[in-house]
Amino acid sequence: MDADTLGEVPAIDDFNQLGDFIKFGHTKPDDVINHLSGADVAITNKVVLSKEILSQLPDLKLICVAATGTDNIDIAFASEKGIPVKNVKGYSTDSVAQHSFSLLLHLLDKLEYYNNYVLSGEYCKSEIFTSLSRPYWEIKGKVYGIIGLGAIGKKVANIATAFGAKVIYYSTSGVHDDPDFERVGLEELLKQSDVISIHSPLNDKTHGLIGEKEFNLMKRNAILINVGRGGIVNENALIEALNNDRIAGAGIDVFEKEPMASSSPILKIKNKERLVVTPHIAWASIEARGRLVEGIISNIKEWKAKVESTK
Repeated sequence: MDADTLGEVPAIDDFNQLGDFIKFGHTKPDDVINHLSGADVAITNKVVLSKEILSQLPDLKLICVAATGTDNIDIAFASEKGIPVKNVKGYSTDSVAQHSFSLLLHLLDKLEYYNNYVLSGEYCKSEIFTSLSRPYWEIKGKVYGIIGLGAIGKKVANIATAFGAKVIYYSTSGVHDDPDFERVGLEELLKQSDVISIHSPLNDKTHGLIGEKEFNLMKRNAILINVGRGGIVNENALIEALNNDRIAGAGIDVFEKEPMASSSPILKIKNKERLVVTPHIAWASIEARGRLVEGIISNIKEWKAKVESTK
C-alpha cells in the first residue's frame, strides 16, 4: 500500500513467490478501498485501515503491518471480522538504538558548530591548535533516563552503561520490571537525568506525557531524545523549553504530524544548535528494512500454512 516507505529493498521481490503481488508506491485515503479491492492480504506501513474501510473489503483475510506499531489499524474490528493483524517485532532495535546515540552525540559534542567552524575557515585563523568555544561533557558518570524499557530501550540502556552512565528507567505501562536497571517514577527520572531517551509506544498512557510541567522538572543541562512517537512530547512545550533555556538540547526523529506541518513549532527554534531533527528514519537502516520485509514474508507464509492445515 505504501511501498515507497520501504525504499529499495531486494527482498521485496520475494513477495512475488507468495502469489499475485501488486505494489503501490503510496496510497491516498481516497484510494485505499480501490487498491485493496479483491485482495486477500494487505501490507501497510502507515496507511490507515479503519472500521469504515475494513467493512468495505469482504475479501480481505490478513493484514500485515510493515512496522511494529499497529495504531493505524482498527484491531478490534479486524478481530471481529476474523482478520488477523500481524506486525514485525525486533527488526529495528539495532537501527533505532544507533540513531538515538547519533542524535545525542551530535548535540552533546557540538558537532554542527565545530564542523562549521572548521569548514568556514575560522580554524585556519586560530593561534592555538584547538577550540574550546563550545564546551561538552562526557556521558560517563551521568544519569541516563530511559522512558520505556522494551527491546529498544534495553539496547540503549546497555550502550549507555558501556559509556559509563548510570541508567534509570520509567515504565510507561506500570508493570515492566527489569532487575538490571533501577526503576523510578517519571518525576524522579526527569529530575535526575542528564539524558532523557524516549522509547515507548504511543497510547493513552503516553500521549502528551512530556509537556510544560515535565520540562520544568528537568535539569538545565538535560538533553531529550525522542525516537519513540511524536505525540509523546508536546512540541510547543519542547520549543518553549529550548528557547527559554529550560533544557540544553533535543534530538527528535518523530513528530506529532508526519510529514511535519509547515506550521510546526519545531521550525520556530531560535538556536538551531540546540535541536537536531531527522524525518522518522531511526528505524530505517538498510539492514533493518531487509529484516522487516523478511518478517512480513514469514508472517504471510505462517498464515498460509495455518489456512492450508485447516482445509
